[in-house]
Amino acid sequence: MNKVKIGILLAFLFLVFNQGYSQTYKFKTTGLSVSVKEGNGKFGGWSDLKLVNILVNLDTNKNRIVIYSEAIQLFEIVEYLPAEENETDIVYPFICKDNNGEDCTISFITRKNQENRKQLYIKYEDRVLVYNVVNIE
Repeated sequence: MNKVKIGILLAFLFLVFNQGYSQTYKFKTTGLSVSVKEGNGKFGGWSDLKLVNILVNLDTNKNRIVIYSEAIQLFEIVEYLPAEENETDIVYPFICKDNNGEDCTISFITRKNQENRKQLYIKYEDRVLVYNVVNIE
């Protein structure tokens, strides 16, 4: 009986501490803007900011990013690129494939000169989406 109690206690402690090391980050979007590539091969201006309230989940254990919009956007992380930092930004980029098999680059950017405002960029060959995001616990 004592071994069963110890086994249950050890299993419980393993689960508790394993959750503590999970690499899951949660965000909430506050706005969305889009830019599309024009006929000249350059990206056009940004659309008006649309207020949106969507959950975003970055899960490095499962190598995926999920945006819980009306149509759920699932991105498989194919490659983790090195973080980049300069005087104005900190960038965490990922090479991804979306749920349609299309390649894209996703970057979480912290704007140091804008009170550490966070943005999520999803860049495809012909379009870029940017979400303003905030961390949630």
